[in-house]
Amino acid sequence: MKPVELTDSNFQTETGQGLTLVDFWAPWCGPCRIIAPVIEELASQYEGRVKVGKLNVDDNPGVSGQYRVMSIPTLILFKDGQPVEGMVGAQPKRAFEALLDKYATPAATH
Repeated sequence: MKPVELTDSNFQTETGQGLTLVDFWAPWCGPCRIIAPVIEELASQYEGRVKVGKLNVDDNPGVSGQYRVMSIPTLILFKDGQPVEGMVGAQPKRAFEALLDKYATPAATH
């Protein structure tokens, strides 16, 4: 499962229901590139519980400005279209997991 590509035009639709973790990034941002594989892992790991999306701040200044994203990477968790919590800067995977686990329902065990 790959992260969803978010834009100014599809942002409201994509984040409107359930939990969505949004990675605000840019291609020239070194720390953004460092955490990119982690973001992809989270998309698979939380599939069905949390949607994971990436928003290129250079191409989508509307949403970036709306949420006052000043430094990247910034990750914001949205619930039903509203921001609930965010993190700034490259973090270890367990920090992102702790954020998601606080809001996401536990994975079904088989």
